Amino acid sequence: MAYCTRCDAQLARRRRTPPIAAPTAFCLASAALYIALLITQLLTINVHGRVNTVTILTGPIELGREGFGEIGLIVGLTTLVMPGVVIALMGAILVGASRRTMPDWAPRLMSWYERLREWSMIEVYILGVFVAYTKLIDLAIVDLQAGVFLIAALMITMAATDSTLDVERIWDNRDIREEMADGQGRILPVEHLTATDDSMPPIQHMLSCHSCGLVMAFDHEVSREGDMGDCPRCHQILRRRKSNSLTNAAALLLAGIICYIPANMLPVMTYTKMGQPDTSTIIHGVIELWQSNLIPLALLVLFASITVPVLKIVSLALMVLGTWRKQKRGLRLLTKLYRLIDIIGRWSMIDVFMISILVAIVHFNFLANVLANPGVVFFTIVVIVTIFAVHSFDPRSMWDAAGENGPVPAPDEARQNSGQGGISEAGSSFPPHDMEPERA
Repeated sequence: MAYCTRCDAQLARRRRTPPIAAPTAFCLASAALYIALLITQLLTINVHGRVNTVTILTGPIELGREGFGEIGLIVGLTTLVMPGVVIALMGAILVGASRRTMPDWAPRLMSWYERLREWSMIEVYILGVFVAYTKLIDLAIVDLQAGVFLIAALMITMAATDSTLDVERIWDNRDIREEMADGQGRILPVEHLTATDDSMPPIQHMLSCHSCGLVMAFDHEVSREGDMGDCPRCHQILRRRKSNSLTNAAALLLAGIICYIPANMLPVMTYTKMGQPDTSTIIHGVIELWQSNLIPLALLVLFASITVPVLKIVSLALMVLGTWRKQKRGLRLLTKLYRLIDIIGRWSMIDVFMISILVAIVHFNFLANVLANPGVVFFTIVVIVTIFAVHSFDPRSMWDAAGENGPVPAPDEARQNSGQGGISEAGSSFPPHDMEPERA
């Protein structure tokens, strides 16, 4: 592995599993499980002899029928469409990577896979199923069907696909073009550059591709947010920093803060039993789980639905304000915090998925009924816009604003490795030529 000497971010990692065979096997298993899941029941509920069933398709449909089509669409996209899309993309990527030279369409698919992967929320959905199950067992006889176990298996195989996929080795099979177009449309030659400590280009002239990781050294200073052309390996637009990062993140953060108050104050669902309605907010759901002695599950929902949104909003606010104020203190901590909220942000969808399941299965008129309420709309907006806010923010802008983004002296071990030729990050076990830049 290779780690950043400034903020400890993992820069690169080599897997020991077969680079193509292992992820292909898990990808095929994921495809089979996904197809089976579409036609399999998740839960069956029996209330005084009246039986209802729910599949993964039912929740989005029922939300649409109740007038919450936008929430049903989001649930359908994250639990139905995106898992299928990312599995198909990975299959196509592995087909392209298995060839001697990666075809031109494969890099574009790889870029889309990286963008869409986190919007596949099967692993979050299964927790929503378990929370819904705990709320139903006091109401009626509830049976878990094969679909629940298929979701669990699909979660494992998709995670295994990602963990065994060695992206760096796949990119090694991709030829680098001998020329590239810059931001003004001019055609520039591209040549391989072997750099040592003595001939290292100025850091202001260097740029790495956000998609494939290719390092390039230009003959001139690289614009911070300007378009530097297309990557000669993956064809993605080259930029040193995300465009309008601070403005976009601040606008989305403000939208999340505005929606957060009604998301917690308004009821997210109404549960009617024997004609007696009972509304429930996010925090009320946590209290119910706690009072039912389901303390681990209550803590999980508390963390995912209350702690995570607050953590994202507060952390991102500190980052935006710190960047504006050019604050130098706590940059390392804020950078690690950014990586944390980027990983855990989507887990707040547990409550949304739980409501979609309850709305779909509890339809017994006077005996029992569950309806979604406007609070779930505001809560979903908070989750989605804060995810986009985190994606919009560039944590490197904090270091830029503070003037702390200059070269960092490498540890002695890294300097010894670099003396053998090429560029090598601290802690890297890769051969030097893997780190050598291309010159545009």
